[in-house]
Amino acid sequence: MRLFLFLSLLLVSCNSKEDKDKYNHALYRAVNNKDTAVLDIHMNDKRFYGRYEISRYGYGKDSGDVRGDLKGDTLRGDYHYISFGGSWKRVPLALLKKDNKLYLGKGVIGTYFNLPCFVPGVPIEYNNSEFIFERIEE
Repeated sequence: MRLFLFLSLLLVSCNSKEDKDKYNHALYRAVNNKDTAVLDIHMNDKRFYGRYEISRYGYGKDSGDVRGDLKGDTLRGDYHYISFGGSWKRVPLALLKKDNKLYLGKGVIGTYFNLPCFVPGVPIEYNNSEFIFERIEE
C-alpha cells in the first residue's frame, strides 16, 4: 500500500504543471567533423526540457526530446529519440555548462528499473566531448 501511495505521489508531482513562462529559451549548435547537433532547450534554475537533433554525415538523423534536472553547472537527464531507421531509444544525457558553452558528457551506462542511466560512482567525462555546443541566435 505504501509503495502504491509513493508511486501515486511521484506521478502527480512529475506531471504537475510548471509555469513554462519561467523557463529561459536557448538554441545551441555543435559541429564535430561533418556531424552537426542542434539543441533547442528551455531551462530554469532546477529543470530543463527541449528538442535535440544529431545529423550524422552519410548516415542519417536522430531526433527527439531531452529533459532533466539542473544542478549547479550540470544538466543531467535523458534523451528519448527516434534513431535513423525508425526505432525509439532512450539514453542518459549529461551536459556541463562552462564558458557559455555546453559540453556533452560521456560515461558508463547501466540500467536502473529498466531505464538507462549513468553508473553512479563512475565519473562522467567532459574532456574530448563529441559535441561542444555554442549558443546561436534564432
